[in-house]
Amino acid sequence: MSPLRVSVLAYPGCFASEVYGVLDLLTMATRVAAAQGAAGPSYETSVVSPRRRVTASGGARLDVSAVRPADVLIVPGFEAPPGPALDAALAALAPETGTIRAQAAAGTALVSICVGAFLLGEAGLLDGREATTSWLYADRLARRHPEARIGPAELVVTDRGVTTTAAFSAMYDFALRFVREHDGPRVARGTARLALLDDTRSTQAPYVDLDLLPTVGRGLAPSVMRRLDQNLAARYDLPALAREFGVSARTLLRRFGAETGRTPLAYLHQARVRRARHLLESTERTVASISAEVGYRDVGTFSALFARHTGTRPSRYRAALGGRGRPDRTG
Repeated sequence: MSPLRVSVLAYPGCFASEVYGVLDLLTMATRVAAAQGAAGPSYETSVVSPRRRVTASGGARLDVSAVRPADVLIVPGFEAPPGPALDAALAALAPETGTIRAQAAAGTALVSICVGAFLLGEAGLLDGREATTSWLYADRLARRHPEARIGPAELVVTDRGVTTTAAFSAMYDFALRFVREHDGPRVARGTARLALLDDTRSTQAPYVDLDLLPTVGRGLAPSVMRRLDQNLAARYDLPALAREFGVSARTLLRRFGAETGRTPLAYLHQARVRRARHLLESTERTVASISAEVGYRDVGTFSALFARHTGTRPSRYRAALGGRGRPDRTG
């Protein structure tokens, strides 16, 4: 079989590590496959651009070739600027957007790394599809492309020839899945071991730091959030909460949703999980004790909620991320 043609689209300001990270891993996979008896190389790789010269983020000059037919085109991420500056940054990348659109029309499979998804969106490839990006930018991508279904907890999402990934190191999660699909699980497993990569990750949820997420809106929502943060263990009572802020329950839901993109209850669940994560990491308290502190008398209910938000149960989270306490069999 002919090797798969894999190109990476380089452009001004892209992250150089994301240009070469997947290609380097494919090189390693080729060596592993050869050691296991493969007849020839599995991949033909290149770095391409519609421009003659490309300077990546940090000032690194990249050697690029002209855009060519490919089986797979990978779009790396870039440092997304805040506010309206993103519009200008994307507008300046119109040649790249055109390249992505043309490659998609030619039947090339498209892959974005991290906020490279914004370039796929500009090319019109996210509407009607499931996608993901870095948890830090997921809400922003969803607001920019309301016809897309953005999964902020997903590591890698493929929908009808378009693949999107979470931030930075998720390029390796994609690459290992790609190797597994084309070279088989034995080569993928050997490549992961050689590169010291975790090939068992399934979600980016455990890495979300809510303190880094931008506060959306300057109206009612921040006050409601503070009220919920200060009373994590209290029973959630939407009508009472609305009365406290002098609005109806329906108005509270509408305004909170408009300002944050979620419900007060969803925010409360996230705040409780955030507090529980801190306690699991920094104390030796039992899972039952932590569950009670964040408002859940039933440990099973708390553990299920925690797993839904982080991808793992409380005791396993503590063990995996270096919490001080011993694993607790109740969670």
